[in-house]
This record gives sequence, C-alpha cells and structure tokens, in this order.
Amino acid sequence: MKTLLTLEEIGMALLAVVGLYHYQAPWWIYMLLLFGPDISMTGYLINNRAGAVLYNLFHHKTVAILLYLAGVALTNQVLIFSGIILFGHASLDRILGYGLKLKQGFNYTHLGLIGKKEHERR
Repeated sequence: MKTLLTLEEIGMALLAVVGLYHYQAPWWIYMLLLFGPDISMTGYLINNRAGAVLYNLFHHKTVAILLYLAGVALTNQVLIFSGIILFGHASLDRILGYGLKLKQGFNYTHLGLIGKKEHERR
C-alpha cells in the first residue's frame, strides 16, 4: 500500500512540473517548488501549535488547489504558480515521508513520527 501511495504522490509531483512547464514558468519558479513552502517552518519559532498551523497551511493540497483555481478564474499568474508550487511541494514532502504536522511538534505528522525514534533521541 505504501508503494502505491508513493507512486500516486510521484504522479502528482510530475503533474505540478508539467503545469509549470505548460504555463512557461521561469527556471527559478522550479526552485520554489523544491524549497519555497518550507518557509512556513518559521512558525515553529513561536511555538509548536503556530508552527503546525502555518506549516499545514502551506502544505495542504486543498489550499493549493483553491489558489490555482482562483488564479485561473482571475487570470492571475502569481496565484496559478503559487497553487502549483504548493501542490507539487506537498507531494514531494509526502514522497519523503513528511506529512501534515500535529501540534505536539515538528516530528509528529499525520503519517507518523519522522526522524529518529524516541528511544534513539536519548
């Protein structure tokens, strides 16, 4: 099952790359696809709850789809690119095992605990 879900995420990441190509995005937009939404991790400088809320806002695929659709409806390239970037980046994170964050801390995700196991941290 995990392989099937990973393949699905790979397909969605490729869809984002094709979307950027279709809209003739400049090369630096592809770099934003890789790293841009991770600016949301700065929320963890406030506390775990703020970090999780901000991170999840930037990594939720429905938010990405709504941004994209708003961009299409308004013919706004910034919104279109933003939606594609968020969508593709969320898929890349899921491929790597990073899920939406829980309020307990950065390592707690809807996909399970990431990083070193608790007994390895001591």
